[in-house]
Amino acid sequence: MQFAGISKIFGLFLMIFSLSMLPPIGVSMFYQDHSEFAFIGSSVVTFLMGFLAWLPFSHSKHELKVRDGFFIVALFWIVLSVFAALPFLLALYPGMNFTDAMFESISGLTTTGATAIRHLNQLPRSLLYYRQQMHLFGGMGIVVLAVAIFPMLGIGGMQLYRAETVGPVKTHKLRPRIAQTAKALWSIYVGLIILCALAFWAAGMTLFDAIGESFSTVSTGGFSMHDLGFAHYHSALIDNIAVFFMLLGATNFSLHFMFLRRRSLSVYSNDSEFFSFLLLLILVITIVSATLIHYQEYNYSTAIHNAIFMVVSMATTTGFTNSEFNLWPTFVPYLIIFVAMIGGCSGSTSGGIKVLRLKLIQSQGLREFNRLIHPQAVVSMKLGNDVLPDSIVQSIWGFISVYIVLFATLLLGLLGTGMNMRTAFGSLASCIANAGATIGSTATSFYYVSKTAKWIFMFAMIAGRLEVFTLLVLFVPSYWRR
Repeated sequence: MQFAGISKIFGLFLMIFSLSMLPPIGVSMFYQDHSEFAFIGSSVVTFLMGFLAWLPFSHSKHELKVRDGFFIVALFWIVLSVFAALPFLLALYPGMNFTDAMFESISGLTTTGATAIRHLNQLPRSLLYYRQQMHLFGGMGIVVLAVAIFPMLGIGGMQLYRAETVGPVKTHKLRPRIAQTAKALWSIYVGLIILCALAFWAAGMTLFDAIGESFSTVSTGGFSMHDLGFAHYHSALIDNIAVFFMLLGATNFSLHFMFLRRRSLSVYSNDSEFFSFLLLLILVITIVSATLIHYQEYNYSTAIHNAIFMVVSMATTTGFTNSEFNLWPTFVPYLIIFVAMIGGCSGSTSGGIKVLRLKLIQSQGLREFNRLIHPQAVVSMKLGNDVLPDSIVQSIWGFISVYIVLFATLLLGLLGTGMNMRTAFGSLASCIANAGATIGSTATSFYYVSKTAKWIFMFAMIAGRLEVFTLLVLFVPSYWRR
């Protein structure tokens, strides 16, 4: 383990992150909400701690190994969350304790969108903005942003990129150099956010709301500027704009890159994962709409509109709400939660297991059926026209197995705190999928959840954001052996 190089990188990360607290200072001073000193203090403390970690090893040059990358990324999300929680602790309102402040910062940076705050409408504007800004950095991953900067400082980044990016195939690069890949991803990401903000603004949002909600929409985060979520705006047009950009956020960003190069929509229609994602959405929307109409929850058009918004919101693991879906009849709330656990496409900002993994598991199941019927046949696994090596298939089975075991273990832990089954299952599924919106007593806020349960949820958020292995590998004894 290259501890000198790790400390140097940690220091640089923290110094970079301290700069993210400068915009909220400007927001606080503009709106005169008297919270600027919370951000000034947080920024200074974060920068100084980063500087102290960087200074002793500033001249050291160590090539990072793969396991160094996993350690940095996993521990960084934990350490960063501690410093990101400082403004919530130092602000006069809402006067959060350490557990709630950590819950809010982890939820923001992992783009989960669950909140431990009540009465968002009373929150200082600077803290409202800051919550949304955490989604901005967490969506594409501040580690990927740093990878784009580190080559200028003489630090390689492939190991960090592999540990940070989501999806079963982590070696694909859009550009020859990994830093160029990170820059390309962030350019597309920021471009979508700008377009989304302009669309929200044109549709009737205030500029402040439009900027904040765009951060949350494209990052598939879920924090909203208001207690009622998107129901606050009472606008079908705003809902539809959100649906469009949530879908773009949950789509593999390499497809956006290829679209900008080729100027052809065929890059989307020819992608099997994206096509399967759309089919899944259409199927679930149809089921939910039919159920809502059958039980006369809404009129025909409202039922379809609410079904589209909520299914897309949860399937992309954004977690926006425009209605109380947790009160919808029969199995519908559970169906929507299961869809959230599947998540969007690999290589996107969404959480969940990912559609690609589900497709490959389905293909593997069909291959096993063929082997039963034709024991001597050699059946290859394919992704498009490419034959997948068995190592990829095995890693996906390993991921699914560990995911299920971890979910079951954490669920038992939540039940052990006295939480009822509906709330425990829905909340855990939402947190590990980084979806935010949930069912049960946490449907509006996690404020009343016990501290023990909140720490379990925080662990689930980070594990889900890092796709389980990147975090759990640190608990394997062989990882620490030379």
